[in-house]
Amino acid sequence: MKRKILALLDQHRIMTVATLRPDGWPQATTVGYVNEGLTLYFLCGLDSQKAKNLAQDDRLSLTIDHDTADLMAITGLSMAARAHAVDDRAEAEKVLRLLPLKYPESRPLPMEMPSPGQVRVFRVTPSVISVLDYAKGFGHTDLVMC
Repeated sequence: MKRKILALLDQHRIMTVATLRPDGWPQATTVGYVNEGLTLYFLCGLDSQKAKNLAQDDRLSLTIDHDTADLMAITGLSMAARAHAVDDRAEAEKVLRLLPLKYPESRPLPMEMPSPGQVRVFRVTPSVISVLDYAKGFGHTDLVMC
């Protein structure tokens, strides 16, 4: 199952993350990501609502999937995870070097990559991964505890 999860992570570049706002409402946002194994990374603005939400509650839910015209070809991942701001500059710089590699058709990038001091980098560590695969049956999921 880990091989399938890693293949899905490698096939995609964006995910939807859901955090909890201070008023209790969930907030879902689409972000780009990179991964090293099952550890995912994303970045956001220093003062973004996501960053503020995660500073108060590090729990995060996410989905990674794609659109398909064939209902029974739906595949994807959802995760319950914890997200922590990356404070180590070397780790943040590594993530910022990896991100453009997810977009090889965009080289050179149309923008300058930010420095670690300009963005908040988050490390996402999954607790539970749900692997969605309709080819195994409508709504079929396999749960993986991490």
